[in-house]
Amino acid sequence: QVQLVESGGGLVQAGGSLRLSCTASVTIGSINAMKWYRQAPGKQRELVAQITSSGSTGYAPSAKGRFTISRDNAKNTVDLQMNSLEPEDTAVYYCNVYYRLQHYWGQGTQVTVSS
Repeated sequence: QVQLVESGGGLVQAGGSLRLSCTASVTIGSINAMKWYRQAPGKQRELVAQITSSGSTGYAPSAKGRFTISRDNAKNTVDLQMNSLEPEDTAVYYCNVYYRLQHYWGQGTQVTVSS
């Protein structure tokens, strides 16, 4: 069983920045891919960014160049630095891991970007 707790969401003006953090209840060093998803109202949940245990990263086209994912295995955290935020980034952001053949999700953190 893995518990994921997200934090750092909030209301920000367009062009601003937010840093999301996800803390896991297990040692993440043994987890390969850790991911951030988001879900906007009326839309499907979409993958925003991922990072492997070796530090390789991948981003959705909408996030590339603006968002940076990082992980700290010592603290069991994965962060998402979001810069140059746009109203289209408004969504609930979720942390996700695949661990011992199961997907685990956090409760989500709301990000609202005003124009």
